[in-house]
Amino acid sequence: MLFRLYISLILMMFGKVCLAQTPEFYKDVQPIIHANCVPCHRTGEAAPFPLITFDDVNKRSKFIKQVITSRYMPPWKADNHYNSFANDRSLSEKDIKTITSWIDAGAPKNKPNLKLEKDIQERVDAGTAYKRKPDLSLRMKDGFQLKGDREERFVMFKIPFELGQEANVEAIEFTSNNKKLIHHANFAIHPVEDMSIDLNNTIDFVDLNGPSADKYYEWVKYKKSMTYYGGWIPGTTVETYPADMGWVMPKRGVILLTVHFAPASLDAESLDGLNIFFKQTPIKRKVKVISLGSGGIGEKDISPPFMLFADEVKSFRLRVANNQPDVSLLYAWPHMHQLGKEFKAYATTAAGDTIQLVHIPSWDFRWQEIYKYKKPLLLPKGAVVHIEGTYDNTTANAMNPHNPPELVMSTGNMRSDQEMLTLLLMYVEREVGDDSIVFKWN
Repeated sequence: MLFRLYISLILMMFGKVCLAQTPEFYKDVQPIIHANCVPCHRTGEAAPFPLITFDDVNKRSKFIKQVITSRYMPPWKADNHYNSFANDRSLSEKDIKTITSWIDAGAPKNKPNLKLEKDIQERVDAGTAYKRKPDLSLRMKDGFQLKGDREERFVMFKIPFELGQEANVEAIEFTSNNKKLIHHANFAIHPVEDMSIDLNNTIDFVDLNGPSADKYYEWVKYKKSMTYYGGWIPGTTVETYPADMGWVMPKRGVILLTVHFAPASLDAESLDGLNIFFKQTPIKRKVKVISLGSGGIGEKDISPPFMLFADEVKSFRLRVANNQPDVSLLYAWPHMHQLGKEFKAYATTAAGDTIQLVHIPSWDFRWQEIYKYKKPLLLPKGAVVHIEGTYDNTTANAMNPHNPPELVMSTGNMRSDQEMLTLLLMYVEREVGDDSIVFKWN
């Protein structure tokens, strides 16, 4: 009798321990999902379904287990042994164990805590992925009617703005009612201080592939200077800056937003623009952007000349020297198209040192990112930036847009059936003490 009682007590205690070890959804699982999955798996983003609520996750729990244990999701293509990044969204072994243990236990709901869900839903309702509502939302005048004729299009939109005063920018975000229609988008912010220049008496958009392409020259008067240049590609999220860094939104001007629409099979409307977030604290260090390679500095210096013949796997490279004073790098933004196989960027110094910038060993056009450094990365004056890209223009490449393969070039026109070898670097001028800074990204 005593023996049976003893065994029963042991089993009860063991059961309580096992129960205590089962992860709870709201306490253990949801924070991982929200941090690593929800930036894409939310309304308005490129992912096919949301993962905000318990029900969102629970009904797809078996699928989630499959894609996280295979490391298919969440996508993170950078080689973390080459360089590590602050916005790494890959799951640790502990994260995977937490989620799969919860699923294996029957995906219990446990005690609800809806705070995170409500916070995320408020952002979705406000049309942003950032931590708060935007201070300024600028949109195209009218939605663009995209034809479902399987033709890709480059369309540039003019978005005029007039503010009460200049404002310090903390973050900026490209927005769209349907990002699934878009291959990528770029935006340039041009200040127009001359009040005699009318911001509204020129064409609202230009189809760069159509008969109105020449109308683009109506906007030349707006382009005397440029305050900032940025963009969006699949996989990227809000563009933020560390404390004391950023740029100043001019009081008056235009945004020229270029949207590359992917081929579509159905008619659709695209309404695109920018969310901008201001801060009251001063900007002590101005963020700048430089584009290297296709469509930027050194495009004609890509070696060998960018001609990728059918049934060919080939590598190209570019070398560009930093001829300005020492700078501290914040981001690296690599870009290739569908034939891309591997991307690597590094810099070499006069002293013979190598500065590893970013390495994507298995390029995937569908999953791209702006890679944020954990600390300011020194690029000294005179250092040479090396960009290397390998491309697969064979039938073995499932992403090849041509069947059979055709000659592909890089002419800077950004067509997705052609190629690019591009690296954008975001930076500030180097200051004493940068070696000791650890970025606190907003």
